[in-house]
Amino acid sequence: MPILRPCAGGCILHCRALPGVQSCTLQWCLWGILGAEHPGRGRLLLPPWDSDKENDTGVVSQTLSCDVQGPGISSYANNPPKAGDSLRECLDKALKVVPAEKQRDVPAYLGATAGMRLLRLQNSSATDQILAEIAKTMQEYPVAFHGARIITGEEEGAYGWITINYLLESFTKYSPKAHMWVRPEAANIFGALDLGGASTQISFIPKGSVINWNETSRFLLYGYNYNIYTHSYLCYGQNEMLKRLAKDTRVEHPCYPKDYNETISLSSFHTSPCTNASDPRLSPSDRNVTLEGRGNASGCLVAIRKLFNFSACGHSQDCTFDGVYQPPISGQFFAFSAFYYNFKFLNLTEGQPLATVRETIERFCARSWEDLSSSYPEENPERLPKYCANANYILTLLLDAYKFNESSWNNIFFQIKAGSADVGWTLGYMLNLTNMIPAEAPGRLKGHAPSLWAAAVAFVALTLALGLIALLLLLRV
Repeated sequence: MPILRPCAGGCILHCRALPGVQSCTLQWCLWGILGAEHPGRGRLLLPPWDSDKENDTGVVSQTLSCDVQGPGISSYANNPPKAGDSLRECLDKALKVVPAEKQRDVPAYLGATAGMRLLRLQNSSATDQILAEIAKTMQEYPVAFHGARIITGEEEGAYGWITINYLLESFTKYSPKAHMWVRPEAANIFGALDLGGASTQISFIPKGSVINWNETSRFLLYGYNYNIYTHSYLCYGQNEMLKRLAKDTRVEHPCYPKDYNETISLSSFHTSPCTNASDPRLSPSDRNVTLEGRGNASGCLVAIRKLFNFSACGHSQDCTFDGVYQPPISGQFFAFSAFYYNFKFLNLTEGQPLATVRETIERFCARSWEDLSSSYPEENPERLPKYCANANYILTLLLDAYKFNESSWNNIFFQIKAGSADVGWTLGYMLNLTNMIPAEAPGRLKGHAPSLWAAAVAFVALTLALGLIALLLLLRV
């Protein structure tokens, strides 16, 4: 269902994948297009930015959302032309937003994330073909296409951090009294926790000195420098975690509901670099095995913990797992994407204390398949049996890996929106991109309407300015 929001000039095409659905969102103001994926949901975003700048950084907002039919583009390895075709419906809708006389001046960019990063590790030629087919499709449209690339996991995490703090007006806000954009005197900078299908990211500003500067990113936004710690863990996204868990548990699955059975092919583990490691138990044949649910919450936690190499950190407190450096967490955090969707299903997004969260998850995991399927008749039957594993994975990632505790747990906000705007990496990408794009000539600039900014915390209207389209396709399988 398309979503329209007020903004001022600009467009992004953003596609993400979350379990089961692909949607894309269009945002426009000063023309640009981007794309991204939630784990199983793709979203085409047409985000806009006004060519007016505040300290050389554009002011951006979101306008239009459009669902893309089919799975994420990395799933088209065996049929690359379908990757481009899957975007046509939303691209057509995007161009209806842009006046015909402006379309050929619209710069368009394409980007992809974790799903394509995984595919590139396994089949680089298929990755190139998919990007080429999408570029071919884009070049059929009357926009100035500027090529495509796969962004890094660290970029994905950092841009999500930028998006959250932009929407919460931590960087800049309009002052009706001063009639100008100002930096808030007591801005609260949030950290970002993003859980996709193939990877997960954490980004925040550390307190004190940082030992390993290789794990930091620096951004100049609205005239101020920000140094943030950011790290992306490939193969630790929700979908890849479920595959790894199934591979390790084999027949008896502690996280699946009691009396639930799922038949899988052993050959399916060869389709991802995350599960394709040498294992004498894996047959190259297409032999099937049946996973039998046990509904054991404690056993589920034990099985999930085995997916992490915590011993590689020794006794270091500045380490998550696999020997990865992380300074101590600091401040408040937005947890979005699959963090939010799983906890929203379990009604755990209202700031419940950690003890309540644990009790709720344990009770849910103990319920039988018959009980769950009758209690949630409208829930996707492929997703429903996986919420126990997903929730316990989130607990393990946040508590054991990132080292939140009973006290700091209260600093995590499970949200998918800031104000009326969706949280994700694409808006942050555009804000960073605008540092490289000069503002329009002063004669063409329009002023901002203070009343629109006073109305919302998030995507506020930035009034009439046309100019630039940036197209980004983000994949997270």
